[in-house]
Amino acid sequence: MQVEEGGLSIEVPETRHGASEGSGEGVFYNPVQELNRDITVGVLRAVDDECDTYLDAMTASGVRAVRAADAGYDVAACDVDPDAVDLARRNLESNGLDGEVHHRDASAHMHEHGHDVVDLDPFGTPVPYVDAAVRSAGRYLCVTATDTAPLCGAHFESGVRHYGAVPRNTEFHAEMGLRVLLSALVRAAARYDVAARPVLSHVSSHYVRTYLRLESGARAADGQLDRLGYLDHCQRCLWRRHEATLIADPVEECPHCGQSTWTAGPIWLGPAHDAAFVERVREAVPDGAGTAAESRDLLSTVAAELDEPTHYDQHRLYKRWGEPSPAMAEFLDALRAAGHDASRTHYGGTTFKTDAGVAAIRDAVL
Repeated sequence: MQVEEGGLSIEVPETRHGASEGSGEGVFYNPVQELNRDITVGVLRAVDDECDTYLDAMTASGVRAVRAADAGYDVAACDVDPDAVDLARRNLESNGLDGEVHHRDASAHMHEHGHDVVDLDPFGTPVPYVDAAVRSAGRYLCVTATDTAPLCGAHFESGVRHYGAVPRNTEFHAEMGLRVLLSALVRAAARYDVAARPVLSHVSSHYVRTYLRLESGARAADGQLDRLGYLDHCQRCLWRRHEATLIADPVEECPHCGQSTWTAGPIWLGPAHDAAFVERVREAVPDGAGTAAESRDLLSTVAAELDEPTHYDQHRLYKRWGEPSPAMAEFLDALRAAGHDASRTHYGGTTFKTDAGVAAIRDAVL
């Protein structure tokens, strides 16, 4: 069947609900990820003054490659499925766009070819492809992970095995997943003396998406490793503490309620986005994009988020306190009036970030 996306006509197979590009079970097109792709086009337009070439490493229907070519990029794409390769070529040609589509393992291609922008959008974990992608990407690495259960600690053993970290299933599980992923990506890049700096990240529709600016140099890579660390968390009162360190020094008992605590790490504790970059992307999202309004709203929220490594859920806090929760605007105003920084987050309508701890939050709002 034909679908319209970004002003382009894309031939796609009949799609089962929830299928993803690169699923390894045939060629699939996932309409839920249109927002992901619309924001990607915004990123490509925002960095076109420094980037010319783009690799869609697991192209499937070729929709990402087609949209990157339409944005003016010199496009290459890979897939191990010959049907996907044929379909991607047809979609480029039918839209009057140029691009090279290779019937090849993505990692093999990436080890041999460099591109300004490399985009990984596999089914499940991107980890098997990251080393090759770091070697291939000259300026930006774009990564999607759909295995959110391992990332956030719900599938604990799988998370440890794939990401080389201890994830924990907390009330801020979406951000836990993002920061476990960022930790793995930063560590992988550092192995090649490359500093990976997140410039935009979001968690949407059961996937994690991040964009990293790459910089060569051992000293720069060391600087990024300094932003890894461990997080202690109390599930009873929701107290948490983080420390930038490569050697865990866990708190075994919550200092507020005495509950035994969980420790996660190493996770990324630095900023997950660059506000100025996110604003550039928001302005670059095409007006004709199917999710233009939704993408811009999301990016506005991301740009305004505080650089704190965890977020809170207002409703969950008030439930713990046995009190009715006020409107979010009123709640955030109370925090700020007490001298704390506070912002909404894109993780949910009642989620927020602040530099205050749980006890200070309660003192400020009750």
